[in-house]
Amino acid sequence: MSTGKINVTADNIFPIIKKFLYSDHEIFLRELISNAVDATTKLKQLSRMGEAKGELGDLTIKVEIDEANKQLRIIDRGVGMTAEEVDQYINQVAFSGAEDFLKKYEGKLDGADIIGHFGLGFYSAFMVASKVEIKTRSFKAESNEAVHWICEGNPEFNLEIVEQEDRGTEIILHISEDSEEFLKDSRIGELLDKYAKFMQVPIQFGTREETVTEGEGDDAKEEKVTVPHIVNNTEPAWTKSPSELGEDDYKQFYRELYPMTFEEPLFHIHLNVDYPFDLTGILFFPRIKPNMEIQKNKIQLYQSQVFVTDHVEGIVPDFLTLLHGVIDSKDIPLNVSRSYLQNDHNVRKISSHITKKVADKLEELFKADREDFAQKWNDIKVIIEYGMLSEEKFFDRSKKFALMVNSDNEKFTIDEYLEKVKENQVDKNGETIVLYAANKEAQHSFISKAKGKGYDVVILDSPLTSHYVQKLESAYEKVKFKRVDADTIDKLIEKDEEISSALSDKQREELKEAMEANVDKAKFTVRLENMDSSELPLTITVPEFMRRMKEMQMTGGGMMMGELPESYELIVNTNHPLASKILEAEGDFKSNLIKHATDLAMLQQNLLHGEALTNFIHRSVDSL
Repeated sequence: MSTGKINVTADNIFPIIKKFLYSDHEIFLRELISNAVDATTKLKQLSRMGEAKGELGDLTIKVEIDEANKQLRIIDRGVGMTAEEVDQYINQVAFSGAEDFLKKYEGKLDGADIIGHFGLGFYSAFMVASKVEIKTRSFKAESNEAVHWICEGNPEFNLEIVEQEDRGTEIILHISEDSEEFLKDSRIGELLDKYAKFMQVPIQFGTREETVTEGEGDDAKEEKVTVPHIVNNTEPAWTKSPSELGEDDYKQFYRELYPMTFEEPLFHIHLNVDYPFDLTGILFFPRIKPNMEIQKNKIQLYQSQVFVTDHVEGIVPDFLTLLHGVIDSKDIPLNVSRSYLQNDHNVRKISSHITKKVADKLEELFKADREDFAQKWNDIKVIIEYGMLSEEKFFDRSKKFALMVNSDNEKFTIDEYLEKVKENQVDKNGETIVLYAANKEAQHSFISKAKGKGYDVVILDSPLTSHYVQKLESAYEKVKFKRVDADTIDKLIEKDEEISSALSDKQREELKEAMEANVDKAKFTVRLENMDSSELPLTITVPEFMRRMKEMQMTGGGMMMGELPESYELIVNTNHPLASKILEAEGDFKSNLIKHATDLAMLQQNLLHGEALTNFIHRSVDSL
């Protein structure tokens, strides 16, 4: 037996590991199993090259818990190590300048950063273990000679030559008192499911019961047998060629990724690139309703089938974080922070390529079966609108397949729709006015007024609508979007013709004063308009600019102007008989008349609630 000192320039390596890696201490299991997978994969490669002789046998990696002795073991039958290799790979830790590095970046790095920067994958074991043992025999050993290495969380180690029948490596972690959660089957099972679900070598964790059928026909009987519990799928769908997979295979893989999700995805995009960078993966379009109940962090990032993270913001374009699925690339480092990934040249190229592939797929689906694409539009429009707002290249591509749906449920591309309305919906300034509604039912009366004038109305009901119409207005010359309840229909699309008022200037002034005296001036701005006598006497509108600003603030955009107040315009039709009636009325009757008419206008805009609604109902009943 020999003893020695781990060759590091900072003797306090172990306190540093525990201090700086503790917040991410579960990562130790990924690191140790990744090492076992690497050792096994290397053996298979050497065998194919003829450098490793003999049968390889069962290469399953085993994870075992010995709760009584407070031990966790990771066992592989890979290449193993000689004494010289243990000295090279375990005892020589590249940790030069560690203290200066940590002082410089303290508070800016997480555990994975430090592991990746210094190659400390194996030493992450000391985050949870007070002592670590390695028992290893190299595939090159001609006898049963093996190495036994022991370290108790300080730079001192013991190393002795022992006998071991099988090649490979066993890592034994003596779990610390403050980390005994890692002696629980449920906790290790959870981590294996998170980090090792798709690793390339079978991983066994305990056993499970399986029902098998013995015999045939009338003699057949079912028996329960105990079999190894393999926790991972070594050949997940994204590692295969698209030609090998059918639609059911993709759906099965989706259920494998998200076992608690019961809705099937709308469609998928299979990524398969080997030049100029390595990229494989499958992205799924989930159903996203207009209320935007979005679950991000559903894309899982892998490096050679080893889980890296499911926080992919900045790694893939932001709008694609709404998708589900897997991205795998050998060009993505395993142990670095997201800030590093976001600035990595390969990652930026991968991000651009994914955006292009998504646009290609959407355009392909649109061209192949426009009717089917249109049926899915309501479920995917938030993702597409989000992409059009955040990625200029995606916007240019998406104009070919982004749809506009009118109140009659007819669907057009943006260019098709602008062509449809360009003759009839051009105002006196030569601008094409696109009328839209956010809710077909709630704004039915306004839509009806517009259609009565021969105008068309599109339904834009996503939470991104205010941003989206702003983007379209900037992209298309002399095009304006106006919501149907933003003003009277004649003001939304102003023509040259004018309507005269039945009231004199003095009567108009009296009417305005009477209205202002009986409404909440902090909430309503009274405006008199000369309209057709068949139009409603009072209409409440929401000015387009203020409403857009409020909606954009709510979704994280627009000018930050503090809490914008509720602001409405109360438009009085001077040519409606009620205007003259209000002028002729006196006292309480006048006030009640104005109040009741205003309540009717508020009811039209769904603004009448609570006590105000109750009082309105009682007044209406009394008038009957």
